[in-house]
Amino acid sequence: MSIRRVMPDIQSDAMAESQNFYEHLGFETVMDLGWAMTLASPSNPTAQVTFISRDESAPVVPDMSVEVDDVDAVHAVMLEQGAEIVHSLRDEEWGVRRFFVRDPNGRVVNVLSHW
Repeated sequence: MSIRRVMPDIQSDAMAESQNFYEHLGFETVMDLGWAMTLASPSNPTAQVTFISRDESAPVVPDMSVEVDDVDAVHAVMLEQGAEIVHSLRDEEWGVRRFFVRDPNGRVVNVLSHW
């Protein structure tokens, strides 16, 4: 399994203000779904932060996202280890296959691959 990027997911009711603030730090908006917005460094595109007002299909907002090369393999390992799956494995209409899992600290991790 290979990790492609890791980014914090910040629950926010101040999407526009967050966008403005982080753009002043040099980030650029690379995705904006209205309820979720990702900003990235133009010089290092894997340096990212995501703001989420709510999750479109999940019961909770994740604390972080980990993009992997094979989300199905990671899901199988998490099931085998008895980890708590918070949001089942599924394809989302915005081009990712993902699931949420709770880590030992109680944090919710969005594990995904793009398709």
